Amino acid sequence: MPVVRTVLGDVPADRLGVVDAHDHLFIRSPLLPGQELDDAGEAAARLRAFRDLGGGTVVQWTPYGMGRRADQLAVLSRESGVQIVAATGLHQAAHYTPDLLDSVRDSLAELFVREITEGIEGGVRAGLIKVAGGFHGLDAHARLTMGAAAEAHRRTGAAVAVHLELGTGALDVLDLLCGELGVAPDRVVLGHLNRSPDFAAHRQAAAEGAYLGFDGPSRANHATDWRMPEALKALADAGFADRLLLGGDTVTPETPGMPFLLRRVRPGLELALGEELVERILVGNPPGAFALRAP
Repeated sequence: MPVVRTVLGDVPADRLGVVDAHDHLFIRSPLLPGQELDDAGEAAARLRAFRDLGGGTVVQWTPYGMGRRADQLAVLSRESGVQIVAATGLHQAAHYTPDLLDSVRDSLAELFVREITEGIEGGVRAGLIKVAGGFHGLDAHARLTMGAAAEAHRRTGAAVAVHLELGTGALDVLDLLCGELGVAPDRVVLGHLNRSPDFAAHRQAAAEGAYLGFDGPSRANHATDWRMPEALKALADAGFADRLLLGGDTVTPETPGMPFLLRRVRPGLELALGEELVERILVGNPPGAFALRAP
């Protein structure tokens, strides 16, 4: 049976329950000074609220060097009853100091593999590889990290999750990861498609077989939130209901947080799309997206 690697160990993929497919319990970046998610008590409160609303699993996309607090994740999962999937990988270069990048640039694949198979600094194991594209394109850093992610995927069977800057560049990412680097499209999760309501690009990415994450509705005053039900319906009507994922992507203390996904987003989507489709997106699709597969 396929398994998903959580911070408490591997679990059968069909036991994830309701999944927040992209969120952050902890994150730190020089691009967000003074807005770090670094409080374990607040993280615990968000997890409890998510659980009380029916949540079962949170996939944390915080990668290497961005304050993952891996030492806290097992305790938080055990105490809340919510399963947590941790990430390895590397974000855009702007999120790191030059010294940090220099220290890992030549051994990225080995770093990603080690964090999946042995653990993050000797602790919990990652179950996901997170990398990032650029705005409408891929720079040298993105190509380097995606090459390492593809190698780590081949050696571990972990899925590759991709931050799309403002939702753009999905097809460029798939050309590189799947066309050049040989990653199967259904092992790629594209994030932030809701931030760019380009329905043609959405459909092309889904047709290639990738998973499409609509994962930022908790961001206050996000200009494209109102297009998300329409985008999801268009994809479902085109036969791609099995490619869709939802997440909260909490990145600062001021955003409503992962409970918002179930307290506000889910009821609204159920009215627009029907309960059956929303159940499929939150429960039925994540096991295929995040299960480890034999390399």
